[in-house]
Amino acid sequence: MGLLSILIFVPLLFALIILLMPKKYSQTFKYFTVAVAVIQLAITAYLYCQFQTGAAFAGVNQLDSYQFKEYLPWIRLDVGKFGALQIDYLLGVDGFSIPLLFLSALVMLIAALSSWEIKENHKGYFSLMMLLNTAIMGVFCALDIFLFYVFYELMLLPLYFLIGIWGGVRREYAAIKFFLYTLLGSVFMLLVIAGLYFSVIDPLTGNHTFNIVHMMNPKNYVPNGIFSFLVHQDILGVPARLLGFIVVFIAFAIKVPIVPFHTWLPDAHVEAPTPISIILAGILLKVGGYGIIRIAYSIFPDIALNLSFYVGLLGVVSILYGAMVALAQTDLKRLIAYSSVSHMGFVLLGLASLTSEGISGAMMQMISHGFLSVMLFFIVGVVYNRVHDRYIYNFRGLATHMPIYTGFVMIAFFASLGLPGFSAFIAEAFSLIGAFNSESINGLIPRWMAILGSFGILLGAAYLLWTLQRMFFGQLRVKEESWLIKLKDLNTREILTLVPLAFFAILLGIMPSLVFNTINSSVNQFILLFT
Repeated sequence: MGLLSILIFVPLLFALIILLMPKKYSQTFKYFTVAVAVIQLAITAYLYCQFQTGAAFAGVNQLDSYQFKEYLPWIRLDVGKFGALQIDYLLGVDGFSIPLLFLSALVMLIAALSSWEIKENHKGYFSLMMLLNTAIMGVFCALDIFLFYVFYELMLLPLYFLIGIWGGVRREYAAIKFFLYTLLGSVFMLLVIAGLYFSVIDPLTGNHTFNIVHMMNPKNYVPNGIFSFLVHQDILGVPARLLGFIVVFIAFAIKVPIVPFHTWLPDAHVEAPTPISIILAGILLKVGGYGIIRIAYSIFPDIALNLSFYVGLLGVVSILYGAMVALAQTDLKRLIAYSSVSHMGFVLLGLASLTSEGISGAMMQMISHGFLSVMLFFIVGVVYNRVHDRYIYNFRGLATHMPIYTGFVMIAFFASLGLPGFSAFIAEAFSLIGAFNSESINGLIPRWMAILGSFGILLGAAYLLWTLQRMFFGQLRVKEESWLIKLKDLNTREILTLVPLAFFAILLGIMPSLVFNTINSSVNQFILLFT
């Protein structure tokens, strides 16, 4: 068992310990969760520091160049004329997955520290949170698509219960909507995975395989496979590879989420407790972006190349639509939720450009948004936990009453609107540069998409600065006089939670090479798939 397996299964072990412990020890469960998150953060930090860069360690479609690999034959079954069913426990990381692993570990630590607000059924809550932790880590490490799918679906169950049991007034509606949206995409993706299995063979064993890396190599496809590169097959008159790409893309687009597959997100965010909103924004959305890169684009590069215009268009629509709807919100949490739709649109726009700058910007945007969205949702939770209200117009002049809180709010808001010196500026600038240059480099998306996308930054500044002005400046006024006693400034735990998020938002804005140097080789190798 290597470090990646320890990273994945330590939370599962502690989930079992929590379930077996007597209820009288329920107050200790949150400390177990924090301890696990600290262990994971230490492991991912070590892996990140030990991660080697260069063409020899690029990963993507070269299995030998993945790092920290773990391999174990998992399922072997004789299926007659189809040979032996081959499913492997195969783990490894490259430049696309290692920064997301570190981000996930940090977000899970923040979510654990935010879980002090949970007042009932600690055993169920923290065991489900541990199970979710295992699934998240597994998704970013798995190199067998069957194993990937197991971890991907495993995320769904704990999130459904965490929203449905510990959420707000309309928690059941939000949980069911989230469950159905995600399951809809996943069920059809399973059919594509089955088709890929019977289309690809392992060059070493000659058996059909679920190996993601082998699926990226056209030489591993059998001529009569449904998704074969060599002989194009049709399904109901539609090219099979086109249909496969669309199904997989939509499955992950629901997670990102991209307009028009986004409607589950505001409801889930608003009704979910603060720690789960943090996980949704900080990690789950990134699972969607990672899936598009690792599965949709890498396995179907020929289709992705031909559909780049439409992918870029979806990105621009998400940027502008999310920002304009956020501008109209009066619920602070819903405003942040729609801002996530807008910011994740830059990921799609940068990816559609298929340029080094654009893809690097897309990856940086996922990482930057991970830190900043967690910070924003935690900030919302601070006020909500004190007075159980998020209506923007019920607060005014909080800057004088909660100065430390206001300071962190200003950092989060200015970072999110893309102010130079913060990580979001680097991410959005590179995404737009890649999109703008795409027309002259590869002709995939026109420059007007980059121009329209830049208006999303202006709209972002509008809704964030307007919210800052309405809630924090002017004469102190709140809906009820009793709120002034409840609205205490940040305590030590809350400050310690926000400091690392603010630190990374600034650090990556000043030293983006900490990410770019890690992902550069993988980005260049990824682009070669489309040549």
